Amino acid sequence: MKQYKNKLVTFILAAFLFSSSSAMAGEKITLLLDWFINPDHAPIIVAQEMGYFAAQGLDVEIIAPANPNDPPKLVAAGKADLAVSYQHQHQIQVDQGLPLVRIATLVATPLNSLVVLADSDIKSIADLKGKTVGYSVGGFETVLLKVMLEKAGLTLADIKLINVNFSLSPSLLSKKADAVIGAFRNFELNQMEIEKRPGRAFFVEEYGIPPYDELIIVANRSALSDKKLRKFVDSLEAGVQYLVNHPDESWQLFIKGRKDLDDELNKMAWADTLSRFALRPGALDKNRYERFAEFLQGQGTVKNVPALDNWAVELP
Repeated sequence: MKQYKNKLVTFILAAFLFSSSSAMAGEKITLLLDWFINPDHAPIIVAQEMGYFAAQGLDVEIIAPANPNDPPKLVAAGKADLAVSYQHQHQIQVDQGLPLVRIATLVATPLNSLVVLADSDIKSIADLKGKTVGYSVGGFETVLLKVMLEKAGLTLADIKLINVNFSLSPSLLSKKADAVIGAFRNFELNQMEIEKRPGRAFFVEEYGIPPYDELIIVANRSALSDKKLRKFVDSLEAGVQYLVNHPDESWQLFIKGRKDLDDELNKMAWADTLSRFALRPGALDKNRYERFAEFLQGQGTVKNVPALDNWAVELP
């Protein structure tokens, strides 16, 4: 009888330890970034380093992709839980039939801009006539440029377009291009400042493009009922709140174990991005999203705009 009791106690203890270790491990979430870790991802990194994900019982694996085009597609295929995407990219992929839904916002303002050298003779959009404009990705960037030019009574036929293959600021510095579209105002401008060749930016939302979210978090439509998604969004909000309240401490968390990020460009980008993060990541401005979707449809970027709750939601 004593031997039986000892075995029973051992079994109960083992079961308790197993359940405890399982609880400590947390629910697994795989989050694919849009690119390598940079200041645009600050709320995610802060939430991870401060233990906000763990406090919600989540074990979040943050992965930088080999190909930045893959993350949303992998989420659509059920190969990952979440991905960092772009509002315009999301709209295009939804139009293509991918079962993706926006559940949170990371960067709540456009970062895209048209940039020229500050000492160039291009003082207004009208001055682009006859100039060479570099771009990295056709489609959306071309649409932005087209609408901006229309504000000055110009068309794409009035400029020369060249693909600079993501070499935006270098193409300006080398005078390969007179202007570039697609430059992120928190990076390229700072990069040019460091090179002692400051730039001038024309902000897309001031030239006929409806305001939009630059970076968002997308999930598979079939997973929206999973409670761990709401926990993720709540943890992200805690990260944002800490970030805006303690920017210096958050910077130290950001570079912890990532000394390659501790440089002048990332410090400058960090400061310029702080005011652009969504303070309520899970909140959804329905009219704003519908307005931008209709803009893309009007420009021929997408053919159809489904009902909003098919592609953007505020989780309960």
